[in-house]
Amino acid sequence: MSDLALLQTVRLKGRVARAELTGPVDDCVATGLLVDAPMVRLTDAGRTRLAELLADERATVDRAAADRVYERFLVVNGGVKPLISQWQLTRDSAGPDEVTAVLDRLEDLHRQAVPVIAAASDLVARLGSYADRLDAALRRARDGDMSWLTRPMVDSYHTVWFELHEELIGLAGRTRATEAESGSGG
Repeated sequence: MSDLALLQTVRLKGRVARAELTGPVDDCVATGLLVDAPMVRLTDAGRTRLAELLADERATVDRAAADRVYERFLVVNGGVKPLISQWQLTRDSAGPDEVTAVLDRLEDLHRQAVPVIAAASDLVARLGSYADRLDAALRRARDGDMSWLTRPMVDSYHTVWFELHEELIGLAGRTRATEAESGSGG
């Protein structure tokens, strides 16, 4: 894991158990980019360095291609976001038929997302890991643990989807604020 991937992981999650991290953790702590604690987090210097690394990465990416990938993502997001929201509202009263219907719909959306993630990975290789992470969360839910759809603080489908969305917003040179204003964030 590169400095960029490590710092971005910590930024997206807010705090990460040190034991869950790989890569140059000790180097990033020694240079003051990460706070050394059981739950690692970015320092101000780490946020600054991450912004520089992300800007450097974006400078190597075809902006039009990044926009196309992001627009394709938004189409799938238009199905994932309401499905997850509806599940969060109804999960406590959902019967087996509703659970099956949610998983079937999510699998369909997941199949649509895979080529979008592959296209993003063609632009920035480190984004390819999102497909595996989403697969794992979906598999756990399909195996009977529906908490893997929306469980916070783990790689649940919703958590990983949110992180991917954040990555693609940044890759396209946008921000959450501009996305909220345009109505395409979420």
